[in-house]
Amino acid sequence: MNIPDDLRYSVEHEWVQTEGGRARVGITDYAQDALGDIVYVELPAVGTELAVGAKLGEVESTKSVSEIYAPVAGTVAAVNDALSDSPERINADPYGEGWICELELADPGGLEALLDAAGYSDLTAG
Repeated sequence: MNIPDDLRYSVEHEWVQTEGGRARVGITDYAQDALGDIVYVELPAVGTELAVGAKLGEVESTKSVSEIYAPVAGTVAAVNDALSDSPERINADPYGEGWICELELADPGGLEALLDAAGYSDLTAG
């Protein structure tokens, strides 16, 4: 299982990569593997304001439907429209082309509540 050291993670299996005041969000390798083949992704609307833990979207696989939650508070600034036609990008490259959206951070301090790679590794090992 791939857990990049430079990302932060939620206990709900979302990852966050920050640059400036923006956070790119997706689901982890662990999550995409547990879901199986992803066939549909519901993306949030640009401009939507999200609180920590709010429903950000949904991922449908051949096994189940799972909600995606906002790991940090912010306003949706961009979405990965390529997932509409190719949701399997999440399976193939969850930390690259499989990103879901970018948020303008409401509070950069909220990142401190997320797990680092070691903490997320411990979570998924148990």
